[in-house]
Formats: sequence, C-alpha cells, structure tokens
Amino acid sequence: MIRRLAGLFATLSLLVVMVAGGLALYYRPAIPPAPLPPLTGQIDRIVIEKSARLMTVFRKGQPLRSYAIALGFAPSGDKTAQGDGKTPEGVFRIDRRNPNSRYHLSLGLDYPRAADRARAAAAGVSPGGDIFIHGQPNGLGQRVTLTHDWTAGCIAVSNSQIAELWAVTPIGTEVEIRP
Repeated sequence: MIRRLAGLFATLSLLVVMVAGGLALYYRPAIPPAPLPPLTGQIDRIVIEKSARLMTVFRKGQPLRSYAIALGFAPSGDKTAQGDGKTPEGVFRIDRRNPNSRYHLSLGLDYPRAADRARAAAAGVSPGGDIFIHGQPNGLGQRVTLTHDWTAGCIAVSNSQIAELWAVTPIGTEVEIRP
C-alpha cells in the first residue's frame, strides 16, 4: 500500500511539474526581437510566396529581409477576374508609386499583362487591375495591422514595413508572385 501511494505521489508530482512548466512557457511574456537595422540602397527583386504569406526582398540574389503579408480575401489560385479576391501569380514589375492612395503608400504592379487581358476577354470578364503592395488602410492608425487576408487582390504589409520598402524599391523592380 505504501509503495502504491509513493508511486501515485511521484506520478502526481511529475504531472504537477509538467503542467506548471507548460503554463510557465505558455504565459511567459514574449521578448520582442531586437530591431533590424534599416534597409539601405536599392533592392532589385521581390518574391512573394502566397501559401506561406511571406514576402522576401533581394539585392543581387541575396535575401535581405522577409515580411509577413496579407493577401486578397480569396487567395488560392491565380487572379482571373475583377472582384474575385485573388492575388495574381507570375512575374511582374513595379511600374508606379502612389504616396496618396487609400492605403499607406502603394507600389503598383504591371498587372494585368497581355496574357491576363486575353484570358479574361475569352471568359467575358474584366481582368481587374490596380494590384499594389501597400500598407494598411488610411485612418486605421500606425499601430494597427490587419493580419487576415483582407485586400481585393493586393499584397499588404504593416505601415512601417511599406515605408521601409518604399525607400528602397525603384520603378522596374521585379516581383515574382508564387502560389
């Protein structure tokens, strides 16, 4: 009987230690990562991986920084029509910059391309357009970042991240958007 109670006590003690340790890990306040130094110079390529919700910027083939992104409200698959909520896939270029958009800073992509227009025409729909990499909606505040897929097909980052990108992304930068 005493052995049985000792075994039960040891098991309960181990369980208490495991639960307490797990709770300590769960409730431990997060230590914010050290801030990264600001990007300098110009980038020459952006790769967006839709399934990973990740955008990485490059210079001369070297990755410099990655950002978590939000996409169109129906992100799976390639954009085929205006209003479908999809983010287009393929290789594009930054072809315009809009400091006065409805979102905090916008870098425009050269979508739709000729093939996109032809595919949409064959389906009897508009291909859509005005696809941008941009920040958060104006009026939302500098500290709020929407994290779910909420755009109409654009790629969204935080306001501080788009400000950083804005400073280093010239017209003509290649943007590859992967599924």
